[in-house]
Amino acid sequence: MDSRNGSERGDVVAPSPEKRNTGEGPRERLRRCGAEALNAAELVALLLRTGARGSDAVDVARTLLARVGGLDRLECAPLNELATVAGVGRAKAASLAAAFELGRRCAASRLPEGAALRSPEEVFHRFALRLRRLRQERFVVVMLDGRHRVIGEEVVSQGTLTASLVHPREVFRPALRASAAALILVHNHPSGDPTPSAEDRAVTARLARAGEILGVRVLDHVVVAERGFVSLREEGAMDAESLRGSAKAGTAPGR
Repeated sequence: MDSRNGSERGDVVAPSPEKRNTGEGPRERLRRCGAEALNAAELVALLLRTGARGSDAVDVARTLLARVGGLDRLECAPLNELATVAGVGRAKAASLAAAFELGRRCAASRLPEGAALRSPEEVFHRFALRLRRLRQERFVVVMLDGRHRVIGEEVVSQGTLTASLVHPREVFRPALRASAAALILVHNHPSGDPTPSAEDRAVTARLARAGEILGVRVLDHVVVAERGFVSLREEGAMDAESLRGSAKAGTAPGR
């Protein structure tokens, strides 16, 4: 197969700027400095392994990233689109898809027991890859012990978030079974906008009140989306006055 059809062989002719400047290719830099020192094009080049006629693997990777719109878009780009880029082809496109899927599966693994969640940023880091690109809302309850270490998690709802779907009974049953002292609530917005809706606030208020009665404190509700996250506690939406207001005003706007 030649380069016009997405070369699988890929003759490496012209070295990339990175190699011209340092004399090292991505593989050598990874061995010397670690994977974290490589840029996105270099990491993709290692998966591609070879380039195309007149371009090395880093040049092909850079072209590929520009074509799809960056690393985030590369993750979800269709295989047939990737395969049309010169120097990629079907086999290398499949390798890229497999690498991204492994990353997703690692990210989707449950939180290890004993892990500490000290901030909304840590919650977002733990759940972003798992939740932010889902097409449906998913509501996750993270159960914590008295020192706020993770003892388990449970998906209690999938679909549009409403008070009828996220009932205190479904949220606190696994928490009481696990003898949890506190909870962190996490859910996603498929629209990409993490701004909490009135329904989000109403559900939070209802669950926080139920937690007070049951002796299982709701520490935070973190909304995760493509464009970031919002902590309802950091917004001040979980103080007593805000919770009372949310309980009265809960309506369900669209995402």
